Amino acid sequence: MTPAALPSDDLGASWRAVRPRPPGRHLDSAASSRQSHRALEAAAHHARHEAELGGYVAEATADGLLQQGRSVLGGLVGMAAADVAFVESAQAALVALLDGWRLPAGSRVACLPGEYAPNVAQLRAAGLQPEPLPVDGLGRADVDGVARLLAADPPRFVHLTHIGSHRGILQPAREIAALCREAGVPLVLDAAQSLGHVDVDLGADVVYGTSRKWLAGPRGVGMLIVRPAIAAQLTPVLPEPADVPPMRAFESGEAHVAGRVGLVVAVGEHLAAGPDRARARLAALGRVTRELLDGVAGWRAVEPAGEPTATTTLRPPDGVDVVGTRTRLLTEHGIVLSAIGPERAPGEMTGPVLRVSPHLDATVEDLAALAAAL
Repeated sequence: MTPAALPSDDLGASWRAVRPRPPGRHLDSAASSRQSHRALEAAAHHARHEAELGGYVAEATADGLLQQGRSVLGGLVGMAAADVAFVESAQAALVALLDGWRLPAGSRVACLPGEYAPNVAQLRAAGLQPEPLPVDGLGRADVDGVARLLAADPPRFVHLTHIGSHRGILQPAREIAALCREAGVPLVLDAAQSLGHVDVDLGADVVYGTSRKWLAGPRGVGMLIVRPAIAAQLTPVLPEPADVPPMRAFESGEAHVAGRVGLVVAVGEHLAAGPDRARARLAALGRVTRELLDGVAGWRAVEPAGEPTATTTLRPPDGVDVVGTRTRLLTEHGIVLSAIGPERAPGEMTGPVLRVSPHLDATVEDLAALAAAL
């Protein structure tokens, strides 16, 4: 089969040109994307400033840039700079939210049956009771079923992972946000796999995510973005002064500020690329990946061919070791992928899968090379 051409090859070429040249083929952006030279240099420059001026003086000199970053990140999800707190990871964001919200023990939280296992663990650690949202056979939320659940027995909030780390299925977050708003139930959106990948300005009350995946920023940085009505319900350990946005109280003073600086640069590059163009190319990469790989050597794509995400998960043929295959592809062919075990989402997965997640710089030739190596 000859796959359709990818759109915006100029975007792919420019994304590739501003990054260190990989020794092989990097198709693992759902784990950690490759940073640009500018993002790397910005983080290194700030680290040098810390060595020259002291950490806190250097942070003060970067305050304007960091505030611009908060503004842009807030804008990507339909919120404002004051609603954004920099944290260390998506998991740190969820922990900060739950610690600050201090909901009564036993409060019910609706989430997908295939929810990311660490998210479920954090909900339970906070004394909350996860309950399943209705889904179809692919694990996609059933909008009509969610509407019935919210009308009949609304939970304290809905937690929705926009795109799973184990399956490249896009959840109908916009529709669920509208239903939650009508029912007066907050929607918390895990955007770790969707910021920089698909549209996230959908009307959620809380959005949290990470730098290192589709935004192509440094590791060790994340964000928690909360609308004022929910932020007013949060109680930080040490509140900020009256003239400082309340969400700033959830930022650690012992922070990887250089990483935040790198993230702000990476987000600027995402905007410069054109979010709509980026989303269209990423969706096309997902479609071409499935066209080329589904059925090769018995591997089967989990996602429908036209799913509008760049993440494809492949079920192995009987008797094939997924971890061993991932290792072979890396060591023999220089192809970087992830092996995902069922412990990632035990409510949905029945066995391991191989995850392919190309970013904008990937080419049809990269994907064809993977097909040949499989």
